[in-house]
Amino acid sequence: MIISRVESKLDENKFIKFASNLYKGDKYWIRPLDKDVSNVFKPETNKAFKKGEVSRWIIEEDGEVLGRIAAFYQKDNMKGDLNVGGCGFFECINNQKTANLLFDTAKEWLIEKGYNSMDGPINFGERDKWWGCLVEGFQIEPNYQQNYGKNYYQNLFEEYGFKLLFKQFTYLKKTRTPLSERLAEKAARAMKDPNYNFRTLEKNNMDKYVNDFTKIYNDAWSNMPGVAKLKLSQAKLLFKQIKPILDEKILWFAYHKDDPVGFFISIPEMNQIFKHVNGKLDLIGKIKTFYHLKIKKSCKKMVGLVFGIVPDHQGKGVDGALIMASRETIQEKLQYTDLELNWIPDFNKAMIRVAEQVQVKLGKIHHTYRYNFDRKIPVERITSK
Repeated sequence: MIISRVESKLDENKFIKFASNLYKGDKYWIRPLDKDVSNVFKPETNKAFKKGEVSRWIIEEDGEVLGRIAAFYQKDNMKGDLNVGGCGFFECINNQKTANLLFDTAKEWLIEKGYNSMDGPINFGERDKWWGCLVEGFQIEPNYQQNYGKNYYQNLFEEYGFKLLFKQFTYLKKTRTPLSERLAEKAARAMKDPNYNFRTLEKNNMDKYVNDFTKIYNDAWSNMPGVAKLKLSQAKLLFKQIKPILDEKILWFAYHKDDPVGFFISIPEMNQIFKHVNGKLDLIGKIKTFYHLKIKKSCKKMVGLVFGIVPDHQGKGVDGALIMASRETIQEKLQYTDLELNWIPDFNKAMIRVAEQVQVKLGKIHHTYRYNFDRKIPVERITSK
């Protein structure tokens, strides 16, 4: 086996195309868009390069690619005495020796850069993309930019020595199934206050909602473990990226008088569209995307990206009222038959309770692992504050 750094265009093509060969015949795997994978590794399209660096490798034997991996770091990622880097975009045949060589290469590169711990499989960038090792839910299609994987990956990581840092739960729901009585009770409690009101995003007033989103997100989420404060510029970029596919009727905001206090942000699940383009968003791919999205309306699944209530309004039933306010539109007037909530870490007990009140079922579980290079240092699981 020969492991080599990805440097040429040919190497990059091998890195991307290996997954197609590995998952050939898997009816649930959906090929990611080639450009989405490539853009992770370009400074002009990935802001993580401002504070970090990445390298990629492929393993070959007799001209056949057997595996791939990327290693990366972002500065100022100290966890106690640990300087933590990461590895991701791992794909490999079912062979521990091959996997170990990939992991060793990533580890040695991080050691050279001054790091002494490695999380994986994670993303060189946002946590809502390419994050975690799938351990349950192989019979469910992956969402857009969500890790899929082989059912033996868990064993490859754990046999090498990776230890569980936290679990990621993805919940599923048929949109027309009932909501819980508990949720209705909470909603009724909030609705006794006439100052609460609920509304959908309006594209012609996007700046207002981006500002409201940023405020709610930082108040509700930035105190959670590992969640950085969101800059307004980042929020504007996010909404700019998803604007072409936004469905105003599934982006809901809660207000107390005019003060933004909560949101439930969903988007159409674009892998239900992109599975028809085989990774290529060229002219033909764009025509197919338009056809399946706008004409055939092939997308029957929506993804709940993020849900949040600011601390001062938690415990007042606002979460239930927000969901109930969206119920009539989502359940009765739209084409979506399925809702899949973006993954929730197992340490976020409050968010898990909200999800359960929506009468969801657990569909997928991913693991985020950590590997401390000094094997005497134990990995401490992340728990709720």
